[in-house]
Amino acid sequence: MRLFLFDIDGTLVNAGGAGRTALARALDEVYGTTGAIDRYDFRGRTDPRIVLDLLGGAGWDEAAIRARLQACFAAYLRELDALLSDGSRVRVLPGVADVVGRLSVREDAVVGLLTGNIEPGARAKLRSTGLWPLFRVGAFGSDDVDRRRLPAVARHRTRDLLGHDIPFERVTIIGDTPLDVDCARACGTVAVAVATGRFSRSELAVCQPDLLFDDLADINRVVDALCDGS
Repeated sequence: MRLFLFDIDGTLVNAGGAGRTALARALDEVYGTTGAIDRYDFRGRTDPRIVLDLLGGAGWDEAAIRARLQACFAAYLRELDALLSDGSRVRVLPGVADVVGRLSVREDAVVGLLTGNIEPGARAKLRSTGLWPLFRVGAFGSDDVDRRRLPAVARHRTRDLLGHDIPFERVTIIGDTPLDVDCARACGTVAVAVATGRFSRSELAVCQPDLLFDDLADINRVVDALCDGS
């Protein structure tokens, strides 16, 4: 049995910057500042980490940031829902629907999410794609600010689902950033990088993932490679 954990932004879909726009509006509403959001690199970071970094850089102490974090994410979700309401902004990336679909029907596989998005934000971004029901487990930015701790959350939820453990060496993390590869390396899982986000193939190759794809469009090759684990 293998556990496949997919990142969302840049790996499964491109949401046209909706997350950044929605968060900027929420930060301004709740904290009165967006910090240095125009210079901040969102890629691979959890939503709570992004807020803590932006507001910390603007001079807020962590306790004050956390005191308003729930209100911030409520505003963020409201703005995100408005931006994504008609589904036109979200684009499913090449091969994704078929790869996830094929993996999801295998008896030797569990397909899940591992994303820095808070859970309701993840749901909003995937709502129009038809992909959400295919993911049987998930670990989200709302579970832990540290992405490196999310694979353990996903394994725990998978154990609850199946009644037995899947060891880390049978877990595969698929993402589009060096931080996705770092997350996999930190817990001994298979690291798969896909160059459909804002990092090029050569930039991702420096991280030495176990598998590296330009995209997931070659469905048979991708599924075979993922299931082989090499």
